[in-house]
Amino acid sequence: MLPYETTVEGVPTEDVGAGLLMPALVDSHVHINEPGRTLWEGFATATRAAAAGGVGTVVDMPLNSIPPTTTVENLQAKVRAADGNLWVDVGLWGGAIPGNALELRRMLDAGALGFKCFMVPSGVDEFPHVEPPDLERALGALAETGAPLLVHAELQGPLDAALKALGAAPDPRRYETYLRSRPTEAEDQAVALLLGLCRRTRARVHVVHLASSGALGLLARARDEGLPFTAETTPHYLSLSAETVPDGDTAYKCAPPIREERHRERLWEALGSGLLGQVVTDHSPCTPELKLPERGDFLAAWGGIASLQFGLPVVWTEARARGHDPSALLRWMAEAPAALATLAHRKGRLLPGYDADLVLWDPEARFTLTPDLIEHRHKVTPYLGRSLYGVVHKTWVGGRCVYTRSGGPRFAPVPTGRWLARGAS
Repeated sequence: MLPYETTVEGVPTEDVGAGLLMPALVDSHVHINEPGRTLWEGFATATRAAAAGGVGTVVDMPLNSIPPTTTVENLQAKVRAADGNLWVDVGLWGGAIPGNALELRRMLDAGALGFKCFMVPSGVDEFPHVEPPDLERALGALAETGAPLLVHAELQGPLDAALKALGAAPDPRRYETYLRSRPTEAEDQAVALLLGLCRRTRARVHVVHLASSGALGLLARARDEGLPFTAETTPHYLSLSAETVPDGDTAYKCAPPIREERHRERLWEALGSGLLGQVVTDHSPCTPELKLPERGDFLAAWGGIASLQFGLPVVWTEARARGHDPSALLRWMAEAPAALATLAHRKGRLLPGYDADLVLWDPEARFTLTPDLIEHRHKVTPYLGRSLYGVVHKTWVGGRCVYTRSGGPRFAPVPTGRWLARGAS
């Protein structure tokens, strides 16, 4: 590495060698959990992990924090908790819950980028799920704003039927038990319901963490009709398969579940064709105890996979094996998430006037994921021990170097990340 020198007045330059330099990633699906459940994760640990993974912007989900981000006052509490603790830039999704449809416009004016809701219980009592009438009211409130409604798309009816079909004493350590408890019908029927609501309201609808390939035909129909209806998938659905999940290893538990290999490969086909537009981590950590590692109980353990720091190498390892090049990562993991979060005017590209968010990485370098590499608060992840391609060497946010893999302190001396309020430049 050569020392800094000035070739344009006031602009430092640096020879970074033969690495690949591209826009820093944007992860629009991250559960940071602060305030209230900071022991699960927090702004400081999450954004350090993001920086180490080449992510320059994250958008935080509205649940798992106490209070949840469902009112203007709660949004402001989240902003206060983030202040001074951000190594990368952070936006905030608000939450749509029963009874707060009239609050949504106020939250947009206060800086929320859009909203997230659940069609089934979220796992935390303070963030209740919505029913179809609640969805219609929320979409009606958002239809003219351009702000998206992000939806956890599963329906309770198929889940209840699946649990009943398991019988009185299913073996909770078997992954097949958990997989059968959350069938594809729950996702597919939920996506069909959402598509109908999108047709009626013309509001922007986004399906989060799609795992079932059965819903891809509905996405194609929405595309052909020109509807504002999109979906994302995640690194775990693209790299893991139900056939290889070990019984009792609840680090793999998430909802919807990791499905069979045939679903994984169809998701890859949809990404390749452009039908499926983006990949985000759904980083959803918790304390190790909530994963019930001794019991290995898939039905009772907390569901969520921690992967914010390793989205780039996990997806790249699978993408390169299927013939994709790094420009595909740029579309899926920077440009599309920035557009969803209404940040496409400043994030996800290297253009004049955009934020100078960069990642320097080596696509051909390999590493083995060991606990000492993890910057998340906890070391629980199904990717431990995996050999991955794609080593991140440096990350810049707003022109400042916030992470360096070697050659000195790994992180900037002070956090300089910003809150990205809706409409701010």
